[in-house]
Amino acid sequence: MSKLSSILSPSLFVLSALCGLSACNNQSLQPPSQTQTLRVSDYFQQAQVNSYALSNRLTWGANKTSEQQLRALGPDAYLSQQLQAQSAQVPAQIQSQIDAMTISQKPFVEMMQALDQQREESAKMRGTDDSLRQAYQQELNRIAREAASRSLLRSIYSSNQLLEQMNWFWMNHFNISNRKDNVRAMLADFEETAIRPHALGNFRALLKATMLHPAMLRYLDNEHNAVNKFNENYARELLELHTMGVGSGYSQTDVQELARVLTGLGIRVKADNPRPNQAQLAGYQRFGLTEFHPRRHDFGEKKLLGTTIKGQGLSEIDQVLDLLMRQPATAKFISQKLAQFFVSDAPSDALVQIMAEQFLQSKGDIPRVLRTMFESSEFVASLGKKFKDPMHYVISSVRLAYEDKMIVNTGPILSWINSLGQQANGHQTPDGYSMKEMAWASPAQMTARFDVARLIARGAPNLFKTEMEETTAQHREAARPALAQNAYVKELSQQFSQSSRDALSQSGSAPEWNAFFLSTPEMMRR
Repeated sequence: MSKLSSILSPSLFVLSALCGLSACNNQSLQPPSQTQTLRVSDYFQQAQVNSYALSNRLTWGANKTSEQQLRALGPDAYLSQQLQAQSAQVPAQIQSQIDAMTISQKPFVEMMQALDQQREESAKMRGTDDSLRQAYQQELNRIAREAASRSLLRSIYSSNQLLEQMNWFWMNHFNISNRKDNVRAMLADFEETAIRPHALGNFRALLKATMLHPAMLRYLDNEHNAVNKFNENYARELLELHTMGVGSGYSQTDVQELARVLTGLGIRVKADNPRPNQAQLAGYQRFGLTEFHPRRHDFGEKKLLGTTIKGQGLSEIDQVLDLLMRQPATAKFISQKLAQFFVSDAPSDALVQIMAEQFLQSKGDIPRVLRTMFESSEFVASLGKKFKDPMHYVISSVRLAYEDKMIVNTGPILSWINSLGQQANGHQTPDGYSMKEMAWASPAQMTARFDVARLIARGAPNLFKTEMEETTAQHREAARPALAQNAYVKELSQQFSQSSRDALSQSGSAPEWNAFFLSTPEMMRR
C-alpha cells in the first residue's frame, strides 16, 4: 500500500462518517406549493441564482471557464445561448482527435458493409481459423469505443454543455445496448444522425429519426417483424419507454396494432437492392441501411388508441407519430423524465403538468419545455441537491482537474465510469440507466467513487499519451491535477460545509487534498 493510500484510507473513513457515505445530504426536496413559470428574460437574475450552482446543473460540471461564461453573459442570456446551441464547439486539438476517428472518416453504410463482409468471411472459417472472428469482434469493440470516446471528449470540453447533457439524456432514453449482435458499431451513427441533431430540437423529429435507424430496428427486433409473422418488441417499448409510459392507458391490442404498422420496416446491409417483381416495386424504399419492404408489410387497416390508421405503407408511421404527439400521456412522461434528470427524483405534479402543457402547445418543442422547467422556483430550489450519477461525477471531476489540458486518451476515464457501473450503452435492457439517487448512493458505490477520486488525485499519465507511447516524465507532469493550487477550486471549497473544510484542512499533501476535495459530499451533488 502506498503512503498516499495509507493516509487516505482512514481520512476517507472520516469523510464518509461526516457525510454519511456522501449520501448524507439526502434530505428530501420539499417542492414549493406553487411552481412559477415566469417567462421573462431576467428570471434567474431576479431569483439571485448562485452562478456556480446554476453552472453546475446546466453543464456536466462547473469549472472556471463555464462559470465565467455564465457570469459574462448573465444567467438568463447564458440559458438562452445553451438552449439554442445546435452543434459542439470544442478546442481544435480535441476536434482533431474526433476527426481522426474511423467513425468520422468512413461513411456509415460503407463501414457497415465492410464489417458485414468481414463477418461472412469469419463465419466461413469457424472451427478452422477463429482469428478472423476475433478480429471482427475486436473491430466492433474498437468502433464502439470510438463512439464512447467522442461523446466523452465533447462532454468534457464542449462550450455547449446543455447540448451535451441532452445528447446523453436522449441516448439513455432511447437506450440501445452494445451487447447485441453488431449494434455496437451502429451506435456512433445513431448518436450522430438520429439523436444529436434533434437533442435540442423537436421531439417528433427525434422520435422519427430513432424509429428509422437500423440500430433501433435491430436492437428491438423489428427487422423480424412481418405480416403474419409479427414481432411486438419494438412496438411495446415504443409505447412503454419512448412515448406514453407504462400504465398510461394503452392496451395489449394497441401494442399489436402498432406492431402491424411497423411491419416491413427493417434492415438491408448488402449494397444491392432485393429483386422484387413488378407488382412489388411500388412502395419499396431504402435509406442507408434501413429499408421498407412492402411485401413484408401488413396493409390492412389498424386501430391504435381509438384512431383508425389507414393501410398506406411507410406513411402509416407519420400517422402514428402525429397520434402519439397528441397524447397527454406522452407529454407527461417525457416531461417527468426531463424533470427527474434536471430537478429531482420526485418532481412535483405541478411542475410536470406545466411542462406537459408546453409540450402539447408547442408540439414537442424541447427547448420550450426545458425553459419552462428551468424558469421555475422548483428548479432553483433544487440547485446543489441533485445526486450525481457516475457519468456526472466522473466528468465533473475531470472538467475541474484538467480544464486547461487536452486529454489524448479517454481510456482511463471510460474505465473509471465502467467501474462505477455506467458503461456507455452498457445497460442491457431498453429502459436505460436510472437517474434516481437510490440507484447510485450505496456504500459500495461511494467506496468505488473514493477509489476513482484517488486515481484522479495522483494523476493518470495514460490520459496524455497514446497507447503506443512509453510513459515519460512529461506525461506524468501533465497528469498531475493542480486542484490544490487552483485559485478557482480553492475559492469553491470555501463554499463547502464546515465538515468538508475541516477534512480538507487535515490533508498532508497536494494529492491528498485533491482526493479529499473530489470525495466531498458537495462533489457528489449538482
